[in-house]
Amino acid sequence: MEILAFGVQADEKPLIEHAFRDHHQIRCLDVFLNEDTAPIAAGYEIVSSSVNADLGAPVLQTLAAGGTRLIAQRSTGFNNIDLRVAERLGMTVARVSYYSPYAVAEFAWTLALAVNRRVVRASIRTRDFDFRLDGLMGRDLHGRTAGVIGTGKIGEAFARIAHGFGMRLLGWDVAENPACMELGMKYVSRDQLLAESDLVSLHVPLMPETHNLIDAAALKTMKDDAILVNSSRGGLIDTAALVAELREGRFTGVGLDVYEAEAGLFYVDRSLQPIEDDTLARLVTFPNVLVTSHQAYYTEDAVRQIVDTTVRNVLDYKAGRRSENVLVPRS
Repeated sequence: MEILAFGVQADEKPLIEHAFRDHHQIRCLDVFLNEDTAPIAAGYEIVSSSVNADLGAPVLQTLAAGGTRLIAQRSTGFNNIDLRVAERLGMTVARVSYYSPYAVAEFAWTLALAVNRRVVRASIRTRDFDFRLDGLMGRDLHGRTAGVIGTGKIGEAFARIAHGFGMRLLGWDVAENPACMELGMKYVSRDQLLAESDLVSLHVPLMPETHNLIDAAALKTMKDDAILVNSSRGGLIDTAALVAELREGRFTGVGLDVYEAEAGLFYVDRSLQPIEDDTLARLVTFPNVLVTSHQAYYTEDAVRQIVDTTVRNVLDYKAGRRSENVLVPRS
């Protein structure tokens, strides 16, 4: 039986093909799953999708009509999938519920350090043999306050690094993490965290309850010289409101590995194309903003774990075993 995988990066392809070699044939495509590409899946019982796939009702209906019965999502997040429609169509949807939390946490810190110490600007200057230090002054993080919004596995890993820097820790989540509390983390309200933190990092999933969690009011609550990092989901931040605050000269730095409207935009070379998204085009012009292409998870270790879990999800489905990674059917 052949499996069709959408949105496979060049670095991922050999890992995916190797992982499936003893089980099933897999066809890897670099195009993303959306309304235009969904008809390609006709005849495939199993389709593997990536984080930026469009799995809304029209795509799911096309897949189901073509015979797809399992969607094996290669990510933890599933906000791009209409689960109610998938269940109504009799489809099984499985995800990767866990992979290396260190990949994302370490990259979040990469963004935080880069914007604090103006690393990108310094690199560009030295390539032009401009060795001035003007405008490159950062701040010590030791002794300052890190606010961690979302203290699950990734948030905990981020907090451990912050603790290593000697930072005071504040946390906000629906449930307190004892491991974070052992590091000295104090759980407070969202607004208190935003008001007191010198560095705010987001590590919550995107759900209706967290959509635009960092809105205009939340941004105004933050310190003028704070650092904001988002390596989770773009929809957590009201990007238009963020641009408005940046225009006022606020924030030491903003590091974004995700963007509210990244679907259909990220993971493709658009260097020779006009960017029609005015908000993104404006966002990347700010000297204190660093935007990357949703790559925080992208380490060899994490990708191997993602692929291995996807293989297990497929094997469990074929064997009729219910995995903890199954989102629908719900029972």
